[in-house]
Amino acid sequence: MSWYPIEIRHTPTEVAEQAAYDTLYRDRGLHQRDSLYLWFLDLVRRASPPPGRLLDVSCGEGDFLRFAQRAGYQGMGIDFSVAALHQLDQRGGAAIPLAASNAQRLPFADHTFDLVTNIGSLEHYFAPEQGVREMARVLRPGGTAVVLLPNAFGLFGNIWHVLRHGEVFDDGQPLQRYASRGSWQRLLADHGLRTQRVVVLERPLPRTRTDWQWMLRRPHTFVRSLIGPIVPVNLGDLLVFVCTPS
Repeated sequence: MSWYPIEIRHTPTEVAEQAAYDTLYRDRGLHQRDSLYLWFLDLVRRASPPPGRLLDVSCGEGDFLRFAQRAGYQGMGIDFSVAALHQLDQRGGAAIPLAASNAQRLPFADHTFDLVTNIGSLEHYFAPEQGVREMARVLRPGGTAVVLLPNAFGLFGNIWHVLRHGEVFDDGQPLQRYASRGSWQRLLADHGLRTQRVVVLERPLPRTRTDWQWMLRRPHTFVRSLIGPIVPVNLGDLLVFVCTPS
């Protein structure tokens, strides 16, 4: 089966993409608010409770891994950006096992992990099909993969952005893809991950003082947080696929 992404490409090669990410991490980093990671952690715990061996693929500066380790997982991370892993080490991540590796060629034996997470990174790979195959390969039989991906038809994401600007949103990363819920699900299924359920992530309600302060300065985001739980799955801005190896 085919999948039908919308693609925005700023770098011509994978080597150029890696260099661009090193620059991004050195200059400003790539972070979500803590409340998003805590929301994601709650979903992960329901799907596969700790303890367990967890691999966060394309972990960046390790924001999610810190929360996962505190929750009791045996967490480790990989990223192909050495600059990102250096930032993690500088920010006190020395206790988190790390590997500098391309997610399309994971340096682990088959069936190594109980749980694999991928938080908004698969859509940036040069070969997302191979990224899915690798996540499926390193999962043990009966393990769980939790993968966050952007919807091409998110009501409060791309649909709203296109309504205002006539074009899909470009987040400035070297390579970006959007696809429908069905297309992402086919990509996962065709390369080894069977979707058990799909959960919509809009704007999670704040869980920290800093995030409350951020939202109070942007009241429209609070409305989106309240409406988010009733948005139909096919129109969710961000979609989280809870999968098992097929």
